[in-house]
Amino acid sequence: EILAEEPNMTTLPDAKLFIDGKLCDATGGATFDVISPWTGEVVGKAADAAAADVDAAIAAARRAFDTTDWSTNVEKRVALVKKYRELFEANRARLGELAVHEAGAAQGAVNRAHVDMAIDGWDAYMEVFNQVEWEKDYGEKPAFGYIHKRVGLREPVGVVGAITPWNVPLYVNIGKVVAALLAGCTVILKPAPDTPGMGAIFGELAKEAGFPEGVINVVFGADPALAGEMLVKDPRVDLISFTGSTGVGKRIMEQGAPTLKRVFLELGGKSAKIVLDDAPNFAMEVAMTMLVFHAGQGCAVQSRLLVPRSRYEEAKAILKGAYGQFGDNWGDVNNPAHIMGPVISRRQMERVKGYIDLGQEEGATLLVGGNIRPDKGGGYFVEPSCFVDVTNDMRIAQEEIFGPVLVVIAYEDDEDAIRIANESSYGLSGGVSGSHDRAMNIARRVRTGSMSVNNGMCIAGDIPFGGVKASGMGAEWGVEGIEEYTFVKVVAWPTGQAQTA
Repeated sequence: EILAEEPNMTTLPDAKLFIDGKLCDATGGATFDVISPWTGEVVGKAADAAAADVDAAIAAARRAFDTTDWSTNVEKRVALVKKYRELFEANRARLGELAVHEAGAAQGAVNRAHVDMAIDGWDAYMEVFNQVEWEKDYGEKPAFGYIHKRVGLREPVGVVGAITPWNVPLYVNIGKVVAALLAGCTVILKPAPDTPGMGAIFGELAKEAGFPEGVINVVFGADPALAGEMLVKDPRVDLISFTGSTGVGKRIMEQGAPTLKRVFLELGGKSAKIVLDDAPNFAMEVAMTMLVFHAGQGCAVQSRLLVPRSRYEEAKAILKGAYGQFGDNWGDVNNPAHIMGPVISRRQMERVKGYIDLGQEEGATLLVGGNIRPDKGGGYFVEPSCFVDVTNDMRIAQEEIFGPVLVVIAYEDDEDAIRIANESSYGLSGGVSGSHDRAMNIARRVRTGSMSVNNGMCIAGDIPFGGVKASGMGAEWGVEGIEEYTFVKVVAWPTGQAQTA
Protein backbone atom coordinates (compact mmCIF):
# COMPACT_ATOMS: atom_id res chain seq x y z
CA GLU A 1 0.00 0.00 0.00
CA ILE A 2 1.58 3.25 -1.11
CA LEU A 3 -0.80 5.58 0.66
CA ALA A 4 -2.36 5.09 4.04
CA GLU A 5 -3.92 8.51 4.22
CA GLU A 6 -5.68 11.21 2.26
CA PRO A 7 -3.41 13.15 -0.12
CA ASN A 8 -3.74 16.46 1.70
CA MET A 9 -2.41 14.78 4.84
CA THR A 10 0.83 13.80 3.12
CA THR A 11 3.98 15.84 3.49
CA LEU A 12 6.95 14.98 1.33
CA PRO A 13 10.47 15.37 2.78
CA ASP A 14 12.20 18.66 1.95
CA ALA A 15 14.00 18.42 -1.38
CA LYS A 16 17.61 19.48 -0.91
CA LEU A 17 20.30 20.25 -3.47
CA PHE A 18 23.29 17.92 -3.79
CA ILE A 19 26.52 19.68 -4.72
CA ASP A 20 30.06 18.30 -4.50
CA GLY A 21 29.05 15.43 -2.24
CA LYS A 22 26.98 17.52 0.17
CA LEU A 23 23.22 17.79 0.67
CA CYS A 24 22.52 21.49 1.08
CA ASP A 25 19.99 24.29 1.09
CA ALA A 26 20.05 26.95 -1.59
CA THR A 27 22.32 29.96 -1.14
CA GLY A 28 20.36 32.36 1.07
CA GLY A 29 18.03 29.55 2.18
CA ALA A 30 15.35 30.25 -0.43
CA THR A 31 12.70 27.56 -0.98
CA PHE A 32 9.65 27.05 -3.18
CA ASP A 33 6.44 25.09 -2.68
CA VAL A 34 5.81 21.68 -4.21
CA ILE A 35 2.14 21.43 -5.22
CA SER A 36 0.18 18.18 -5.31
CA PRO A 37 -1.63 17.72 -8.65
CA TRP A 38 -4.34 15.84 -6.70
CA THR A 39 -5.25 18.65 -4.30
CA GLY A 40 -3.66 21.85 -5.59
CA GLU A 41 -2.19 22.15 -2.07
CA VAL A 42 1.39 22.39 -0.86
CA VAL A 43 2.85 18.93 -0.16
CA GLY A 44 6.48 19.87 0.37
CA LYS A 45 9.28 22.40 0.15
CA ALA A 46 12.23 22.40 -2.20
CA ALA A 47 15.48 24.37 -2.21
CA ASP A 48 15.36 27.19 -4.76
CA ALA A 49 18.83 27.12 -6.31
CA ALA A 50 20.56 30.41 -7.02
CA ALA A 51 23.01 30.94 -9.88
CA ALA A 52 25.88 30.45 -7.40
CA ASP A 53 24.59 26.95 -6.57
CA VAL A 54 24.42 25.92 -10.22
CA ASP A 55 27.92 27.32 -10.77
CA ALA A 56 29.23 25.31 -7.81
CA ALA A 57 27.64 22.13 -9.18
CA ILE A 58 29.23 22.66 -12.62
CA ALA A 59 32.64 23.33 -11.02
CA ALA A 60 32.34 20.17 -8.89
CA ALA A 61 31.40 17.99 -11.85
CA ARG A 62 34.20 19.44 -13.96
CA ARG A 63 36.79 18.85 -11.22
CA ALA A 64 35.57 15.29 -10.58
CA PHE A 65 35.88 14.45 -14.27
CA ASP A 66 39.24 16.12 -14.83
CA THR A 67 41.13 15.19 -11.64
CA THR A 68 39.81 11.80 -10.44
CA ASP A 69 39.87 8.29 -11.89
CA TRP A 70 36.08 8.22 -12.35
CA SER A 71 36.32 8.33 -16.16
CA THR A 72 38.84 5.47 -16.36
CA ASN A 73 38.03 3.16 -13.44
CA VAL A 74 35.27 0.98 -14.91
CA GLU A 75 35.16 -1.52 -12.03
CA LYS A 76 34.68 1.25 -9.47
CA ARG A 77 31.89 2.81 -11.55
CA VAL A 78 29.98 -0.43 -12.02
CA ALA A 79 30.27 -1.35 -8.33
CA LEU A 80 28.93 2.04 -7.22
CA VAL A 81 26.11 2.06 -9.77
CA LYS A 82 25.08 -1.41 -8.50
CA LYS A 83 25.12 -0.20 -4.89
CA TYR A 84 23.10 2.87 -5.96
CA ARG A 85 20.54 0.56 -7.58
CA GLU A 86 20.17 -1.43 -4.33
CA LEU A 87 19.47 1.78 -2.41
CA PHE A 88 16.75 2.75 -4.91
CA GLU A 89 15.25 -0.71 -4.42
CA ALA A 90 15.19 -0.18 -0.66
CA ASN A 91 13.39 3.14 -1.23
CA ARG A 92 10.68 1.83 -3.59
CA ALA A 93 7.82 2.91 -1.29
CA ARG A 94 9.17 6.45 -1.11
CA LEU A 95 9.65 6.55 -4.88
CA GLY A 96 5.98 5.56 -5.22
CA GLU A 97 4.94 8.32 -2.86
CA LEU A 98 6.93 10.89 -4.85
CA ALA A 99 5.37 9.66 -8.11
CA VAL A 100 1.89 10.07 -6.63
CA HIS A 101 2.26 13.41 -4.87
CA GLU A 102 4.69 15.22 -7.19
CA ALA A 103 3.84 13.82 -10.63
CA GLY A 104 0.16 13.06 -9.96
CA ALA A 105 0.50 9.36 -10.76
CA ALA A 106 -2.46 7.14 -9.99
CA GLN A 107 -1.57 4.09 -7.92
CA GLY A 108 -2.10 1.72 -10.85
CA ALA A 109 0.40 3.77 -12.86
CA VAL A 110 3.03 3.78 -10.09
CA ASN A 111 3.57 0.06 -10.53
CA ARG A 112 4.05 0.52 -14.24
CA ALA A 113 5.79 3.44 -15.94
CA HIS A 114 6.59 5.46 -12.82
CA VAL A 115 8.59 3.12 -10.61
CA ASP A 116 8.66 -0.49 -11.79
CA MET A 117 9.51 0.23 -15.43
CA ALA A 118 12.07 2.80 -14.32
CA ILE A 119 13.88 0.33 -12.05
CA ASP A 120 13.62 -2.35 -14.76
CA GLY A 121 15.30 0.10 -17.13
CA TRP A 122 18.19 0.48 -14.68
CA ASP A 123 18.59 -3.32 -14.64
CA ALA A 124 18.56 -3.35 -18.44
CA TYR A 125 21.43 -0.85 -18.53
CA MET A 126 23.44 -3.12 -16.21
CA GLU A 127 22.71 -6.10 -18.46
CA VAL A 128 23.74 -4.42 -21.74
CA PHE A 129 26.74 -2.55 -20.30
CA ASN A 130 29.12 -5.39 -21.19
CA GLN A 131 28.14 -4.94 -24.85
CA VAL A 132 29.76 -1.50 -24.96
CA GLU A 133 32.85 -1.81 -27.17
CA TRP A 134 35.53 0.22 -25.40
CA GLU A 135 38.22 -0.68 -27.92
CA LYS A 136 37.75 -1.51 -31.59
CA ASP A 137 40.43 -2.91 -33.87
CA TYR A 138 40.41 -1.21 -37.28
CA GLY A 139 43.18 -3.47 -38.56
CA GLU A 140 46.39 -2.54 -40.35
CA LYS A 141 46.87 -0.46 -43.48
CA PRO A 142 49.96 0.45 -45.50
CA ALA A 143 50.73 4.14 -46.02
CA PHE A 144 53.93 6.08 -46.77
CA GLY A 145 56.04 2.93 -46.76
CA TYR A 146 54.89 1.66 -43.34
CA ILE A 147 52.20 -0.63 -41.98
CA HIS A 148 49.95 1.26 -39.57
CA LYS A 149 47.89 -0.33 -36.77
CA ARG A 150 44.63 1.55 -35.94
CA VAL A 151 42.37 1.20 -32.91
CA GLY A 152 39.34 3.15 -31.75
CA LEU A 153 39.14 3.95 -28.04
CA ARG A 154 35.69 4.78 -26.67
CA GLU A 155 35.92 7.51 -24.01
CA PRO A 156 33.39 9.38 -21.87
CA VAL A 157 32.42 12.77 -23.24
CA GLY A 158 32.89 14.62 -19.92
CA VAL A 159 30.45 16.70 -17.87
CA VAL A 160 26.78 16.04 -18.60
CA GLY A 161 23.88 18.37 -17.88
CA ALA A 162 20.76 16.20 -17.62
CA ILE A 163 17.57 18.27 -17.86
CA THR A 164 14.47 16.20 -17.16
CA PRO A 165 10.66 16.60 -17.30
CA TRP A 166 7.84 16.12 -14.80
CA ASN A 167 5.70 13.46 -16.50
CA VAL A 168 7.57 10.25 -15.58
CA PRO A 169 10.49 11.78 -13.69
CA LEU A 170 12.11 8.67 -12.19
CA TYR A 171 12.09 6.87 -15.54
CA VAL A 172 13.76 9.76 -17.38
CA ASN A 173 16.18 10.56 -14.53
CA ILE A 174 17.40 6.94 -14.53
CA GLY A 175 17.55 6.95 -18.34
CA LYS A 176 20.05 9.80 -18.29
CA VAL A 177 21.93 9.59 -14.98
CA VAL A 178 22.67 5.85 -14.97
CA ALA A 179 23.78 5.81 -18.62
CA ALA A 180 26.07 8.81 -18.10
CA LEU A 181 27.60 7.33 -14.94
CA LEU A 182 28.23 3.96 -16.59
CA ALA A 183 29.85 5.74 -19.54
CA GLY A 184 32.26 7.45 -17.14
CA CYS A 185 30.81 10.96 -17.20
CA THR A 186 30.06 13.22 -14.26
CA VAL A 187 26.53 14.57 -14.02
CA ILE A 188 24.50 17.60 -13.01
CA LEU A 189 20.85 16.50 -12.83
CA LYS A 190 18.33 19.32 -13.20
CA PRO A 191 14.76 18.03 -12.64
CA ALA A 192 11.61 20.02 -13.42
CA PRO A 193 10.30 22.41 -10.71
CA ASP A 194 7.11 20.32 -10.39
CA THR A 195 9.05 17.17 -9.40
CA PRO A 196 12.17 18.23 -7.44
CA GLY A 197 11.94 15.41 -4.89
CA MET A 198 12.36 12.75 -7.57
CA GLY A 199 15.63 14.49 -8.40
CA ALA A 200 16.68 15.17 -4.81
CA ILE A 201 16.55 11.46 -3.97
CA PHE A 202 19.36 10.92 -6.51
CA GLY A 203 21.53 13.17 -4.36
CA GLU A 204 20.53 11.59 -1.05
CA LEU A 205 21.17 8.04 -2.25
CA ALA A 206 24.40 9.00 -4.06
CA LYS A 207 25.69 10.27 -0.72
CA GLU A 208 24.61 7.04 0.97
CA ALA A 209 26.23 4.93 -1.77
CA GLY A 210 29.53 6.77 -1.32
CA PHE A 211 30.01 8.30 -4.77
CA PRO A 212 33.14 10.44 -5.08
CA GLU A 213 32.49 14.15 -4.52
CA GLY A 214 31.29 15.95 -7.65
CA VAL A 215 30.44 12.85 -9.71
CA ILE A 216 26.71 13.41 -9.17
CA ASN A 217 25.14 16.80 -8.47
CA VAL A 218 21.46 17.75 -8.30
CA VAL A 219 20.12 21.30 -8.68
CA PHE A 220 16.60 22.65 -9.14
CA GLY A 221 14.63 25.82 -8.58
CA ALA A 222 11.29 27.55 -8.97
CA ASP A 223 12.45 29.17 -12.21
CA PRO A 224 12.14 26.40 -14.83
CA ALA A 225 14.85 27.95 -17.03
CA LEU A 226 17.59 29.44 -14.79
CA ALA A 227 19.63 26.31 -13.99
CA GLY A 228 19.00 24.71 -17.39
CA GLU A 229 20.17 27.76 -19.31
CA MET A 230 23.31 28.01 -17.19
CA LEU A 231 24.13 24.35 -17.96
CA VAL A 232 23.49 24.86 -21.68
CA LYS A 233 25.62 28.00 -21.97
CA ASP A 234 28.54 26.99 -19.74
CA PRO A 235 31.66 25.84 -21.64
CA ARG A 236 32.57 23.51 -18.73
CA VAL A 237 29.55 21.34 -19.60
CA ASP A 238 30.30 19.03 -22.53
CA LEU A 239 26.88 17.52 -23.28
CA ILE A 240 23.25 18.37 -22.61
CA SER A 241 20.77 15.52 -22.42
CA PHE A 242 17.25 16.94 -22.45
CA THR A 243 13.79 15.42 -22.43
CA GLY A 244 10.89 17.82 -22.81
CA SER A 245 9.06 20.00 -25.28
CA THR A 246 10.23 20.66 -28.82
CA GLY A 247 10.17 24.42 -28.20
CA VAL A 248 12.65 24.15 -25.33
CA GLY A 249 14.73 21.65 -27.35
CA LYS A 250 15.14 24.24 -30.12
CA ARG A 251 16.17 26.84 -27.55
CA ILE A 252 18.79 24.45 -26.12
CA MET A 253 20.30 23.90 -29.59
CA GLU A 254 20.39 27.64 -30.13
CA GLN A 255 21.89 28.50 -26.75
CA GLY A 256 24.35 25.60 -26.92
CA ALA A 257 25.70 26.64 -30.31
CA PRO A 258 28.29 29.21 -29.11
CA THR A 259 30.06 26.51 -27.04
CA LEU A 260 29.41 23.81 -29.70
CA LYS A 261 27.57 21.82 -27.06
CA ARG A 262 26.81 18.20 -27.84
CA VAL A 263 23.07 17.75 -27.43
CA PHE A 264 20.81 14.74 -27.06
CA LEU A 265 17.15 15.77 -27.36
CA GLU A 266 14.13 13.60 -26.66
CA LEU A 267 11.23 15.87 -27.54
CA GLY A 268 7.51 15.80 -28.30
CA GLY A 269 5.38 13.42 -30.26
CA LYS A 270 2.02 13.06 -31.99
CA SER A 271 2.27 9.37 -32.64
CA ALA A 272 -0.24 7.58 -34.87
CA LYS A 273 -1.87 4.22 -34.22
CA ILE A 274 -3.05 2.76 -37.54
CA VAL A 275 -5.69 0.02 -37.34
CA LEU A 276 -6.05 -1.86 -40.64
CA ASP A 277 -9.35 -3.30 -41.83
CA ASP A 278 -7.92 -6.83 -41.53
CA ALA A 279 -6.78 -6.46 -37.90
CA PRO A 280 -7.62 -9.82 -36.24
CA ASN A 281 -9.53 -8.08 -33.45
CA PHE A 282 -10.57 -4.72 -34.86
CA ALA A 283 -12.76 -3.79 -31.88
CA MET A 284 -10.04 -4.50 -29.32
CA GLU A 285 -7.39 -2.60 -31.31
CA VAL A 286 -9.62 0.48 -31.50
CA ALA A 287 -10.75 0.30 -27.87
CA MET A 288 -7.17 -0.14 -26.56
CA THR A 289 -6.22 3.25 -28.00
CA MET A 290 -8.28 5.13 -25.40
CA LEU A 291 -5.88 7.76 -24.11
CA VAL A 292 -6.21 7.48 -20.34
CA PHE A 293 -2.98 6.10 -18.82
CA HIS A 294 -1.37 8.84 -16.65
CA ALA A 295 -3.85 11.30 -18.21
CA GLY A 296 -2.10 11.02 -21.59
CA GLN A 297 1.05 12.70 -20.28
CA GLY A 298 3.60 10.73 -22.28
CA CYS A 299 5.77 11.80 -25.20
CA ALA A 300 5.37 8.45 -27.00
CA VAL A 301 1.62 7.97 -26.45
CA GLN A 302 -0.44 7.14 -29.54
CA SER A 303 -2.64 10.22 -29.62
CA ARG A 304 -3.82 9.98 -33.27
CA LEU A 305 -5.98 6.95 -34.05
CA LEU A 306 -6.21 6.22 -37.80
CA VAL A 307 -9.05 3.92 -38.88
CA PRO A 308 -10.33 2.96 -42.35
CA ARG A 309 -13.13 5.19 -43.61
CA SER A 310 -15.10 2.04 -44.48
CA ARG A 311 -15.23 1.19 -40.76
CA TYR A 312 -15.26 4.72 -39.29
CA GLU A 313 -18.80 4.59 -37.90
CA GLU A 314 -18.05 1.20 -36.37
CA ALA A 315 -14.86 2.61 -34.75
CA LYS A 316 -16.84 5.53 -33.28
CA ALA A 317 -19.35 3.13 -31.71
CA ILE A 318 -16.52 0.97 -30.29
CA LEU A 319 -14.82 4.00 -28.74
CA LYS A 320 -18.10 5.34 -27.34
CA GLY A 321 -18.62 1.97 -25.65
CA ALA A 322 -15.01 1.66 -24.43
CA TYR A 323 -14.95 5.14 -22.87
CA GLY A 324 -18.38 4.44 -21.40
CA GLN A 325 -17.08 1.27 -19.81
CA PHE A 326 -14.02 3.10 -18.46
CA GLY A 327 -16.51 5.61 -17.09
CA ASP A 328 -15.57 7.37 -13.89
CA ASN A 329 -12.98 4.79 -12.84
CA TRP A 330 -10.20 7.35 -12.54
CA GLY A 331 -9.02 10.17 -10.34
CA ASP A 332 -9.18 8.50 -6.91
CA VAL A 333 -5.77 8.71 -5.23
CA ASN A 334 -6.56 5.80 -2.92
CA ASN A 335 -7.77 3.35 -5.56
CA PRO A 336 -4.99 0.89 -6.52
CA ALA A 337 -6.83 -0.06 -9.73
CA HIS A 338 -6.87 3.47 -11.16
CA ILE A 339 -4.34 4.26 -13.92
CA MET A 340 -5.40 7.87 -14.52
CA GLY A 341 -5.13 10.80 -12.16
CA PRO A 342 -4.86 14.56 -12.66
CA VAL A 343 -2.64 16.46 -15.06
CA ILE A 344 0.46 17.98 -13.47
CA SER A 345 -0.56 21.61 -12.87
CA ARG A 346 -3.20 24.29 -13.27
CA ARG A 347 -1.30 25.63 -16.26
CA GLN A 348 -1.38 22.21 -17.94
CA MET A 349 -5.07 21.75 -17.13
CA GLU A 350 -5.88 25.08 -18.76
CA ARG A 351 -3.70 24.23 -21.76
CA VAL A 352 -5.46 20.89 -22.31
CA LYS A 353 -8.89 22.51 -21.90
CA GLY A 354 -7.79 25.14 -24.43
CA TYR A 355 -7.11 22.40 -26.97
CA ILE A 356 -10.50 20.78 -26.27
CA ASP A 357 -12.20 24.12 -26.93
CA LEU A 358 -10.06 24.61 -30.05
CA GLY A 359 -11.02 21.18 -31.43
CA GLN A 360 -14.69 22.12 -31.25
CA GLU A 361 -13.98 25.46 -32.93
CA GLU A 362 -12.11 23.61 -35.70
CA GLY A 363 -15.20 21.53 -36.44
CA ALA A 364 -14.26 18.22 -34.83
CA THR A 365 -16.96 16.32 -32.92
CA LEU A 366 -16.43 15.67 -29.23
CA LEU A 367 -17.42 12.01 -28.89
CA VAL A 368 -16.83 11.86 -25.12
CA GLY A 369 -15.50 14.02 -22.30
CA GLY A 370 -14.28 17.56 -22.72
CA ASN A 371 -14.73 18.82 -19.17
CA ILE A 372 -12.58 19.90 -16.27
CA ARG A 373 -13.73 17.92 -13.21
CA PRO A 374 -13.47 19.91 -9.96
CA ASP A 375 -15.72 17.29 -8.34
CA LYS A 376 -12.68 14.98 -8.30
CA GLY A 377 -10.85 17.27 -5.87
CA GLY A 378 -8.93 20.52 -5.62
CA GLY A 379 -6.31 19.43 -8.13
CA TYR A 380 -6.10 19.44 -11.90
CA PHE A 381 -8.56 16.93 -13.34
CA VAL A 382 -9.47 16.75 -17.04
CA GLU A 383 -11.79 13.90 -17.99
CA PRO A 384 -10.90 11.39 -20.72
CA SER A 385 -11.82 13.03 -24.03
CA CYS A 386 -12.06 11.86 -27.63
CA PHE A 387 -12.57 13.79 -30.87
CA VAL A 388 -13.95 12.22 -34.06
CA ASP A 389 -14.51 13.76 -37.51
CA VAL A 390 -10.97 15.07 -37.26
CA THR A 391 -8.88 15.95 -40.31
CA ASN A 392 -5.11 15.76 -40.09
CA ASP A 393 -4.68 19.47 -40.84
CA MET A 394 -6.49 20.52 -37.64
CA ARG A 395 -4.29 21.84 -34.86
CA ILE A 396 -5.61 19.17 -32.49
CA ALA A 397 -4.20 16.59 -34.94
CA GLN A 398 -0.86 18.35 -35.42
CA GLU A 399 0.06 19.74 -31.99
CA GLU A 400 1.05 17.80 -28.89
CA ILE A 401 -1.72 18.23 -26.31
CA PHE A 402 -0.06 16.17 -23.54
CA GLY A 403 -3.37 15.32 -21.90
CA PRO A 404 -6.10 12.67 -22.08
CA VAL A 405 -7.33 13.73 -25.53
CA LEU A 406 -7.48 11.24 -28.44
CA VAL A 407 -8.18 12.34 -32.02
CA VAL A 408 -9.63 9.87 -34.55
CA ILE A 409 -8.90 10.31 -38.27
CA ALA A 410 -10.33 8.33 -41.20
CA TYR A 411 -8.09 7.10 -44.04
CA GLU A 412 -8.91 5.65 -47.49
CA ASP A 413 -6.26 2.94 -47.97
CA ASP A 414 -2.78 1.91 -46.76
CA GLU A 415 -1.04 4.63 -48.80
CA ASP A 416 -3.36 7.26 -47.32
CA ALA A 417 -2.70 5.97 -43.79
CA ILE A 418 1.08 6.24 -44.34
CA ARG A 419 0.66 9.74 -45.75
CA ILE A 420 -1.43 10.91 -42.77
CA ALA A 421 0.95 9.33 -40.24
CA ASN A 422 3.90 11.07 -41.90
CA GLU A 423 2.16 14.45 -42.27
CA SER A 424 3.37 15.52 -38.86
CA SER A 425 6.30 17.57 -37.67
CA TYR A 426 6.93 14.80 -35.10
CA GLY A 427 8.36 11.30 -35.47
CA LEU A 428 8.73 9.61 -32.08
CA SER A 429 6.68 6.43 -31.98
CA GLY A 430 3.59 4.78 -33.39
CA GLY A 431 1.78 1.54 -34.02
CA VAL A 432 0.04 -0.47 -36.70
CA SER A 433 -2.25 -3.48 -36.32
CA GLY A 434 -3.31 -5.83 -39.13
CA SER A 435 -2.02 -8.74 -41.19
CA HIS A 436 1.73 -9.01 -40.63
CA ASP A 437 3.02 -8.24 -44.14
CA ARG A 438 0.76 -5.22 -44.61
CA ALA A 439 1.58 -3.94 -41.13
CA MET A 440 5.32 -4.39 -41.68
CA ASN A 441 5.16 -2.49 -44.98
CA ILE A 442 3.52 0.42 -43.17
CA ALA A 443 5.92 0.23 -40.20
CA ARG A 444 8.90 0.49 -42.54
CA ARG A 445 7.49 3.57 -44.26
CA VAL A 446 6.33 5.66 -41.31
CA ARG A 447 9.11 8.10 -40.36
CA THR A 448 9.42 7.55 -36.65
CA GLY A 449 11.91 6.37 -34.04
CA SER A 450 9.93 3.31 -32.94
CA MET A 451 6.94 1.44 -34.31
CA SER A 452 4.85 -1.26 -32.68
CA VAL A 453 3.47 -3.92 -35.05
CA ASN A 454 0.46 -5.76 -33.62
CA ASN A 455 1.25 -4.41 -30.15
CA GLY A 456 4.91 -5.48 -30.19
CA MET A 457 6.88 -3.95 -27.29
CA CYS A 458 9.01 -1.37 -29.10
CA ILE A 459 9.95 0.66 -25.99
CA ALA A 460 12.05 -1.11 -23.33
CA GLY A 461 15.20 -0.50 -21.29
CA ASP A 462 17.44 -2.76 -23.37
CA ILE A 463 16.66 -1.18 -26.77
CA PRO A 464 17.28 2.37 -28.02
CA PHE A 465 14.54 4.97 -27.84
CA GLY A 466 14.57 8.28 -29.71
CA GLY A 467 12.93 10.21 -32.49
CA VAL A 468 13.33 12.00 -35.80
CA LYS A 469 12.15 15.38 -37.09
CA ALA A 470 10.76 17.57 -34.27
CA SER A 471 10.89 14.61 -31.88
CA GLY A 472 14.62 15.09 -31.43
CA MET A 473 17.95 13.35 -31.96
CA GLY A 474 20.04 10.72 -30.27
CA ALA A 475 19.08 7.61 -28.31
CA GLU A 476 18.19 6.83 -24.72
CA TRP A 477 18.24 3.29 -23.25
CA GLY A 478 20.02 0.19 -24.53
CA VAL A 479 23.72 0.09 -25.44
CA GLU A 480 23.15 3.12 -27.69
CA GLY A 481 21.86 5.05 -24.67
CA ILE A 482 25.16 4.51 -22.87
CA GLU A 483 27.25 5.21 -25.97
CA GLU A 484 25.41 8.55 -26.37
CA TYR A 485 27.69 9.81 -23.54
CA THR A 486 30.92 8.74 -25.24
CA PHE A 487 33.04 9.48 -28.29
CA VAL A 488 35.59 7.41 -30.21
CA LYS A 489 39.22 8.47 -30.29
CA VAL A 490 41.28 6.81 -33.04
CA VAL A 491 44.91 5.96 -32.23
CA ALA A 492 47.37 4.67 -34.85
CA TRP A 493 51.04 3.67 -34.88
CA PRO A 494 53.48 2.16 -37.37
CA THR A 495 54.27 -1.54 -36.81
CA GLY A 496 56.91 -2.02 -39.48
CA GLN A 497 57.90 -1.25 -43.03
CA ALA A 498 55.55 -2.09 -45.83
CA GLN A 499 56.66 -4.70 -48.34
CA THR A 500 57.47 -3.19 -51.71
CA ALA A 501 56.39 -5.09 -54.82
